[in-house]
Amino acid sequence: MIITVKKGVILDEKADAIILGQFVDAKYAHELVETVAKEDGFKPALGATLSVRTVGTLPAKRVIVVGLGDKKKFTDDSARLAAAAALNAAKSVGAKKIACELFGSAKAMAEGATLANYEYGRYKSETKKKSPVSFDFVTDDGRVLRVAKDDVALGTLYANATVFARDLVNTPALHMHPASLVECAKELAKGKGSIRVKVYDQAALEKMGAGGLLSIAQGSEFPPYLVHMTYKPKAQKKNAKRVALVGKAVTFDSGGLSLKPANSMETMKCDMAGAAAVLGAFSVIAELAPSAEVHGIFGAVENMPSGKAIRPGDVVTVLNGKTIEIKNTDAEGRVTLADTLTYATRQKPDAIIDLATLTGACVVALGEEITGLMSNNDALANKVSSAAKDAGEKMWRMPLPEEYRELIKTDIADYKNDAPRWGGSLTAGLLLEEFVAGLPWVHLDIAGPAFNERPVNAFEKKGATGHGTRTLLEYLRNL
Repeated sequence: MIITVKKGVILDEKADAIILGQFVDAKYAHELVETVAKEDGFKPALGATLSVRTVGTLPAKRVIVVGLGDKKKFTDDSARLAAAAALNAAKSVGAKKIACELFGSAKAMAEGATLANYEYGRYKSETKKKSPVSFDFVTDDGRVLRVAKDDVALGTLYANATVFARDLVNTPALHMHPASLVECAKELAKGKGSIRVKVYDQAALEKMGAGGLLSIAQGSEFPPYLVHMTYKPKAQKKNAKRVALVGKAVTFDSGGLSLKPANSMETMKCDMAGAAAVLGAFSVIAELAPSAEVHGIFGAVENMPSGKAIRPGDVVTVLNGKTIEIKNTDAEGRVTLADTLTYATRQKPDAIIDLATLTGACVVALGEEITGLMSNNDALANKVSSAAKDAGEKMWRMPLPEEYRELIKTDIADYKNDAPRWGGSLTAGLLLEEFVAGLPWVHLDIAGPAFNERPVNAFEKKGATGHGTRTLLEYLRNL
């Protein structure tokens, strides 16, 4: 689907469907639409839609009215959702050529429409419904037109990066091994001189002393890898920021010997969603062209039970020489991140942001739609929170209580990878903090919103969401 912006009058557009935004208590743009809305009792709540055949009264075959709710409460989030709802309604009637009134932020509307149009159909034998061919935003204001063109380009870029991440996460573990993520990183760097990729295989990890990645991977038939992607601006300034983005990349998490219940494994292909968000950001980073030097880092492993698997009670030595007692093999993410965060610190970044489907405790605390944000630096936390708000991704800052640090200590090692049940997301965050060497750091626990087991809204349906990708891009763009 191609999204463009054009100058014109929406009611004059010849299309399969035109989309009109409708605020509560506002006058309808056309008499026929008003008549049908009254007859059907349509209420223009945010995201509500009404489809009206024009029967020759307009050049378009159909008008789709999308509710915008209360004008005083209308935001970019509202525009994103309304555009998505309208796109869904247009698709449901088979519209291929669509024209849409520009009723809000063009960036948000482009994101909403593109994300709503997403379908993952790799394994579907039946023919999928074809997507709309064109989706044109229409405005009669030349000044708005100029700004909207740039905004649509940016919104489409953000949405395409999110779709890239969604495709990775939606791919079952049968076709998504640690080596698959390595190939993905190499592939997206092809032809882009600003991106370089370095890969450490099992032998290199052994030489480095990356015991966290090696220990979690040892139960699997698939070897582990550490991947380091680097983006450098073409004209890098001397005082340019250096940022490390670190993603958890467990391609399938059975829990290891601390085996998960069967139904808890059904969505564990999503346990590499943190790395997918980093890869999603890197898939468009050359086009975004941030001024910062950006490092994308992930350690790809599969966590499986076998005769070779790590056992509860074992002690591993990670990349910085510290030791971790394995109390629960299903708390594997923090063990692999101990290595990748340590590796990130060696790049001497000004900031580290990690994303991980880390704890069920965070889902208990915040639900399925909100990421838990933890940080050792208020300024960085505020910047990431602001980027998340602008990107339309829900995040909430959680504490890292110093008095809870004792809960990650153990008698026989420096740390343990599990702690008492209560405050589980906080103790996990505290353990990660031990491996960032005091550098400004934000941890995003995306265990809830990374994968939807039910439709959440018009553009986040069942399956992978790509959550975190747009926040990373917005943060980088504003450095």
